[in-house]
Amino acid sequence: MTLGPDDLENLGAEIILVNALHLHLRPGEDLIQYLGGIHNFMGFQRPILSDSGGFQAWSLSKKGAKLSQINDDGVTFKSPWDGSSHFITPEKAIEIEHKIGSDIIMTFDECAPDDADKDYIQKSMIRTHLWAERSLKEHQKLSQKEKEEGKNSPLLFGIIQGGPFLDLRKESAKFISSLPFDGFALGGETIGYNMDKTLEIIEEVKPLLPADKPLYTMGLGSNPQDIIEVVKRGVDMFDCVNPSRIARHGDLYTGKIVIDNQGVKIESEEGGIINISNSRYRNDNKPIDEDCDCYTCQNFSRAYLNHLYLNKEPLYLRLATIHNLRYMLRVIKALRENINQTI
Repeated sequence: MTLGPDDLENLGAEIILVNALHLHLRPGEDLIQYLGGIHNFMGFQRPILSDSGGFQAWSLSKKGAKLSQINDDGVTFKSPWDGSSHFITPEKAIEIEHKIGSDIIMTFDECAPDDADKDYIQKSMIRTHLWAERSLKEHQKLSQKEKEEGKNSPLLFGIIQGGPFLDLRKESAKFISSLPFDGFALGGETIGYNMDKTLEIIEEVKPLLPADKPLYTMGLGSNPQDIIEVVKRGVDMFDCVNPSRIARHGDLYTGKIVIDNQGVKIESEEGGIINISNSRYRNDNKPIDEDCDCYTCQNFSRAYLNHLYLNKEPLYLRLATIHNLRYMLRVIKALRENINQTI
């Protein structure tokens, strides 16, 4: 994404996410383990969370070539890189995550498409529950072995599924929270993609979960306002590729981040996002966001970024990504300050 671990630390990132399925394919968990684990491999010494790859396996099944097949045993899929065949079970996914050396790992789950019928989503949810039990059993076995070797073990989060159906989500929340996981996650295509339904699901399942364990909405955070809304409803963690992805396509966050008696809000005359390719920024000497303390906003104008973007200069990717990530982290900082003020 054009940034190094030192950039992420300077921006204030306290935790990052890696994908175990991608790392299994390239360069492989055995090599990462041999080289000292994921922290040493990538030079990031702060906490790292790994997703097990259930979402990626589902996305491969949606592609025209149908690169994956799912059954109760696990997922058979072909690598999009070289066409090699792979079979991942819940046990294998947990083994990969332990070998990688993540601090927080996720159970292996099936991410059913929202447009599937309720009968299929229910069967998928039951499969996810079976996989959660298998993931937990394998995690406990590997953790015991690591303890005997004097090593630290990761925390394991269980994933709640059920698609857009509230009764299934509640059923899943009750089952997953009955197991001794260290935290809980809301997964599936709904979360983050359909914010109205996401908020409805959170409000239904949050009261069913232990108050002393974190709640994680997977794949959520495309828009800073989305994060504000889920934090209001008791969510602790979230992840999304969009801040860096949209930066690459010219979309940059802007707007004054305000804390008042109503909580945190964003005030913007430009809708919260500008597209730097617009000709109106060709001679605009202002920074992307006048309140932003990031390296990009402190040193460069919209006009310069417009020039870099239109001429496909690699520097644009770095400067834009720095800004969008820092803007998101400033929103998080404001939310923390607001929570501390109300305690």
